[in-house]
Amino acid sequence: MATKITDNDIRALKLRFGIVGESPALIAAIRRAMLVAPIDLSVLIIGESGSGKESFPKIIHECSPRKHKKYIAVNCGAIPEGTIDSELFGHVKGSFTGAINDHKGYFEEADGGVIFLDEVAEMPMSTQARLLRVLENGEYLRVGDSTVRKTNIRVVAATNKDMLQAVKDGKFREDLYYRLSTVQINVPPLRERGDDIVLLARLFLRNFITENRTSEVTLTDDAQRMLKAYHWPGNVRQLKSVIEQVALFESGNTVDAATLSMYMPDNRNTALTVQSQPNFDYNAEREQLFTLILSMRAEIEALKKRMDGMGSTSHVSSTVQELKRESNPLLELGNNGELNMASPYRNMQRETQELGRVDEVTAMDVEGETVKTLDETERETIESALRRNNGRRKLTAQELNISERTLYRKIKQYNLERQ
Repeated sequence: MATKITDNDIRALKLRFGIVGESPALIAAIRRAMLVAPIDLSVLIIGESGSGKESFPKIIHECSPRKHKKYIAVNCGAIPEGTIDSELFGHVKGSFTGAINDHKGYFEEADGGVIFLDEVAEMPMSTQARLLRVLENGEYLRVGDSTVRKTNIRVVAATNKDMLQAVKDGKFREDLYYRLSTVQINVPPLRERGDDIVLLARLFLRNFITENRTSEVTLTDDAQRMLKAYHWPGNVRQLKSVIEQVALFESGNTVDAATLSMYMPDNRNTALTVQSQPNFDYNAEREQLFTLILSMRAEIEALKKRMDGMGSTSHVSSTVQELKRESNPLLELGNNGELNMASPYRNMQRETQELGRVDEVTAMDVEGETVKTLDETERETIESALRRNNGRRKLTAQELNISERTLYRKIKQYNLERQ
């Protein structure tokens, strides 16, 4: 009969091992580790790098009958291929150059306890064969020795790789995979843990402020939404890095989304612009903007046809002026007569630069009148806004309705640093 795990048991365990979070996927992984701990089976922990896999073998060791024996953690990816057999299984004197004494390996040192093999997918094929023998009958050989030794050890392994794909690619033994994954625990990535992201951010802020005696930092609601919207490819490690930077450089401040975006890595999977409306449909706006930009291209093409079919350049010139005066949602004339972009058009260009779905509009000169390229128009818009705000970038970003981070990137792109 399986041991019943209560919510109080899980809370006590989280407190003991410093685990923060209430997401259902995390709780399910902890419960699974507690259930398998008393049963002497091999366990394979699957999870992305930085997601906190290292806590689970400790849970299994501390909740098992082997808790009074040794626990050894080994990073298989950090040990050179030429020495990993010696590190794991030991060697005898004279077995290779530099082997001046007999050496016990980790499997011998941890006899009766638990060994955690992190990054097990990085293990060489020859070492995999040795490990399989240990798992099957507890036998191993020291390097350079012919005496079979026995060990009573429990193996917990972890990886951030697709093990089945590694088996298909011939990089990992299929029989060893099934031996290691008698029980499998999936650790959820940070992006799937919802409100846990904010809980962890507050914890990292509090720890940094306490340890370094800096002033308090407050995250606004839109900053918290930005944290939850980000993809976090580096998981908990990446979140901690970002929060510690915020705690250092924004000490004593209230941090909103615009400020936080300056510390967020630029990633395609990031929703860096967090809208205040909870039901904002980003995809719908993008489709609408695509329609607008294609409409503009159609007008340009129509203008080209008029030029080809008319000999009177003065009439073409007046047509250009007429297009500029029309209530086009993409083009506006500024107070100084310059061609400016409306806010949706700026958003559209950011989208099209990333997705590559709309070609650049070709410049066309007609009696001194120019239909500018998207990049030229955007550059002039930013340059004019910088002049109006005397080079103050925060005010410029607010006027253009973009984040300061985006503005900095555009200034660098168009060589406007001297503004």
